[in-house]
Amino acid sequence: MSAGGSDNHHPLHERLPEPPRHSLDEPTTPRVLLILSSVVEKLVARNDKLMVELKSGSSVENHLRKSLDTFHGVRTPGISISKYLERIYKYTNCSPSCFVVGYMYIDRLVHRYPDFLVVSLNVHRLLVTCIMVASKMLDDEHYNNAFFARVGGVTNAELNRLEVELLFMLDFGLNVSSGNFECYCQHLEKQVMIFDDGLITNGVERLTITNSIDDITELSVENDVQSSSPSEI
Repeated sequence: MSAGGSDNHHPLHERLPEPPRHSLDEPTTPRVLLILSSVVEKLVARNDKLMVELKSGSSVENHLRKSLDTFHGVRTPGISISKYLERIYKYTNCSPSCFVVGYMYIDRLVHRYPDFLVVSLNVHRLLVTCIMVASKMLDDEHYNNAFFARVGGVTNAELNRLEVELLFMLDFGLNVSSGNFECYCQHLEKQVMIFDDGLITNGVERLTITNSIDDITELSVENDVQSSSPSEI
């Protein structure tokens, strides 16, 4: 897999099943995005609080930050995690499975690097990088790195660098078995219990898919409104 990305398909040894949707007949945002955003938001909130508590012990904080620097931004982006995932889904048309596998890659990082904390300064870069790599592994057709960078609010050069860093941190262990995938889907399904019924059952209008990079609303991380030029996160 090249850092620059390509539109070639990189299939897994096994075709993964699609995670459950709310209804095939209803124009809703895939339920998995709602669940994932809640799970990741809670993780980030917990880790942000932990980082604040560790500020008094600079040596401990510096130790934790060593593995985070690559994905760290200079400030917390102004777009929420849920809106960010919806944005990626809207413009890239990634299959819902890509979001689950992207989450699995983040989980693998956390297990491989116990000091790795997913916090508000790195979660957006982690998400767009992991989902992009997952789309290359899973989807028959996918956009290249330049397009994902435009959608994710980072430069193409930075996303290329983040992709290479992710691949080496995972030791190029990108394959996901059907059994492992299903276990993660079941884990995420259990998270439904913590949602209000309205969040899952009320229809959310499906975001229109665009095939033109010129149609993408620029991502502003300062105030989450349209800007005249690409913004970095």
